[in-house]
Amino acid sequence: MAEVATSASSSATPDQLLVVIDPVARRADGESVRIAKDVLSAGAASTKVCLPDTPEEFARALRRRGSRRPVVIGDDRALLRAVGLLHRQRELAGCALSVVPVGSVLTLTRSLGLPSGAVAAARAVLDGAERRLDLLVDDSDGVVLGAVGIPPVTAHDGVGSGSGAGAGAGPSAPGSGAGSGSAHSWLRTCQSLVRTLASSRPARVTAGAGTHGSARLRVEVDGVTLVDLSQPVEAVSVMPGAGGVAVVEVRPLSVGAEASTLTASGRTVTVSGAHFRYRADAVVSGPVGTRTWTVREGAWGLTLPAG
Repeated sequence: MAEVATSASSSATPDQLLVVIDPVARRADGESVRIAKDVLSAGAASTKVCLPDTPEEFARALRRRGSRRPVVIGDDRALLRAVGLLHRQRELAGCALSVVPVGSVLTLTRSLGLPSGAVAAARAVLDGAERRLDLLVDDSDGVVLGAVGIPPVTAHDGVGSGSGAGAGAGPSAPGSGAGSGSAHSWLRTCQSLVRTLASSRPARVTAGAGTHGSARLRVEVDGVTLVDLSQPVEAVSVMPGAGGVAVVEVRPLSVGAEASTLTASGRTVTVSGAHFRYRADAVVSGPVGTRTWTVREGAWGLTLPAG
């Protein structure tokens, strides 16, 4: 893993940065990576650049960051990897993560409000402010930043599958620190994304599915059953909402007349039944017989454009 240390000619900000450049970003758009690195190096008091080639080197760079603020240059998968690593190290509470989105899989970073251009995103790292965001944590210590979808949709965005817990994750909504307007706006964006992805899902994707691609699942929110095994469902989504709660939507199987979508919100969501797969942000996991997600309010910090 290559490392390069640089110092700015002027101290426009007292930040000391650890810039971790994901190898996928380097291959996908080397020019944007170079531009972002130059802006960060010029604007920070001190910059250490790491070029990991493997997930192990990526993890080691974050673990050895010391007092430097970590900046990840990469796509959704790099963001998910960084948050998952910091969560497992139990260091999310005291670490504000910064991201410069580079790559082809950027749905999650866009939904979080990160700028898409290399210069604008790098300037946001230098001049932005930390916002505390909610996090979904499952019972196998996997994290979700954005949304859980059951059944998982086709991986049109080129993201691979995972096994076990959802290792990665999408944003949690701007839970504690954001105003109700921005939280509701983010929630509408996330719900629209879930519906768009669900509409393109394959017809049969879960083990134990019933007819017409349905599944029989029990969905409980804070211990209260929203739908039971007797009611086949077409889709289930779970996403962080405002104020430290998860928003759950269940679409029952329509036979004849269209069935109404069931919604609920709470801090703990449990899905159980026939072994099923699910998509947590960018990672497809399972099959599992049961999975519980719990909301942790303001659990992680992300540097976003000021204002």
